[in-house]
Amino acid sequence: MHWVDFGGPPDTAAPPLVLVHGLGGSHLDWVRVAPALAAQRRVLALDLPGFGLTPAAGRPATVSASAALLGRFVREVAGAPAVLAGNSMGGTVALLQAGADPHAVAGLVLIGAPVPGSWPWPHLPPAADFALYQRLAADFALYATPGAGEFYLWSARWRLTPRQQVERTLALCFADPRRASPQVTEASVALAEIRRSARGTEQAFLQAARSLGAMTAWPARYRALAGALNLPVLVIHGEQDRLVPAAAARRAAAAHPGWATALLRGVGHTPQLEAPGEVVAAISPWLAMR
Repeated sequence: MHWVDFGGPPDTAAPPLVLVHGLGGSHLDWVRVAPALAAQRRVLALDLPGFGLTPAAGRPATVSASAALLGRFVREVAGAPAVLAGNSMGGTVALLQAGADPHAVAGLVLIGAPVPGSWPWPHLPPAADFALYQRLAADFALYATPGAGEFYLWSARWRLTPRQQVERTLALCFADPRRASPQVTEASVALAEIRRSARGTEQAFLQAARSLGAMTAWPARYRALAGALNLPVLVIHGEQDRLVPAAAARRAAAAHPGWATALLRGVGHTPQLEAPGEVVAAISPWLAMR
């Protein structure tokens, strides 16, 4: 299992912060915010099985399996209790772990996460985004279809270069792709090149996508977990998120008045990459109280 330790103050007793990437993401999703957050406490970012630099190695990549592995990571590497921060699918994984082992979790940060009442696929967009919506809707339909999803992802290795894969992700996850860091983009292209020769990556992606879709399509368990949480929660959401509408974050905030919420104007699905300063500004004072 691969992870990055961003360090932290040597004399702090504050719970460590563990960062969990989303579907198709990696530890690189956090490099624009982790160093600043490490000024307060130890910060670690992990790659889930089949993502980033962690090989699938025959392990399941469902959100439940990833939550169990996250629990082991917290107890064996980071040290419990820890504050968990998850982007997109990573928020679901963190929430599942918080529900399964609440004594190991000191707080929860959900960034662009499919909170109860939302969907892990695009909502109906403005007319200007309709072509993108059609493409994404077709992608998610293929992911959900046994056989078709496997062939689609396998063929993508030959249809798209690593740079094209990264550029497609930026177009989807950023409200304005021009805000992307050139250094992070180049690192992402290099990682995509490495992953082209890794075994099990397509299957891991599909297992994760299908399990996430099943959980949020039938969200009774998800809502029950969220309602049973007895720990501090911070929701950060981009108002121009194409994958998880900001309305879902507003509904979650209304249903859980004890949760803190930060909605970021003009920001998409990965605020920690698109607007890192705003994300650090939202997390830092909240984190200082944990």
